[in-house]
Amino acid sequence: MPHTDGSLTSLPPIVDVDWLSSNYDVVIVCDVRSYLDGRDGWTAYLDGHLPGARFADMKTVLAGDAGPIVGRHPMPDPQTFADGLGRIGVGDGAPVVVYDDLSGMVAGRLVWMLRQLGQPAALLDGGLQAWKGTIERGQVAVDAVQRTPTDWPDGAFVSADDVVDHIRAGGIVADSRGPERYRGETEPVDPKAGHIPGAINLPFAENLGANGRFRPDVELRERFESAGLDSDAIIYCGSGVSACNNLLAMEAVGKGRARLFVGSWSGWSTDPDRPVATG
Repeated sequence: MPHTDGSLTSLPPIVDVDWLSSNYDVVIVCDVRSYLDGRDGWTAYLDGHLPGARFADMKTVLAGDAGPIVGRHPMPDPQTFADGLGRIGVGDGAPVVVYDDLSGMVAGRLVWMLRQLGQPAALLDGGLQAWKGTIERGQVAVDAVQRTPTDWPDGAFVSADDVVDHIRAGGIVADSRGPERYRGETEPVDPKAGHIPGAINLPFAENLGANGRFRPDVELRERFESAGLDSDAIIYCGSGVSACNNLLAMEAVGKGRARLFVGSWSGWSTDPDRPVATG
């Protein structure tokens, strides 16, 4: 993964632990852990986190209210997002490095959100497991800051209707979930199994090697090029979270900033008017 050019007014989408160790005193580190299996991210954070890391909660800071059509993790309104980050001391323009313990499946959401607002933010390659330094326990005391609410930029994410129009126009829509969920063989979370008709499968987990870190740039670039992906593509997943791993990896290897269907399968599958494909 590429490193920075020495300036923290910008960050690449992904940095490694060596880079973080060398720049720890000039970035804010955020822990974004959230699970589908019933575990609690806050409890996991308290049990052990990177030194000084602030916990950013998926449900209350990085997403709005869940519901049918909008999905499990719709975008929060700008005030909610600003207030939530302000409470943990993440101000306007501060460089941020984010991690989880799921190889970037969850943490990528905050990185993607900040980068959409023009704030320097990067995903920690390998996450908590890659960190070899000190681990702290308990809550980190930080001073709250005032953060400016900023509207989400036009074109950063799309609606279900935009997805339909894009497919009809011959555009590429990629599903970031595992193949078994894409094919409709299993669905552990959402009410229907399957995928959006016309979407291809591009599992985010295939960005990663056996060690949980991102594959070499040349392999990632070949993967996205073979699928025909560029900045015109639309990416989705279960609820607009793990798709951000694909989005950041694409940007990291020069394939541009594709767009996110935030509602993703959790929104599409709860709309009785939307067709479902399997296989």
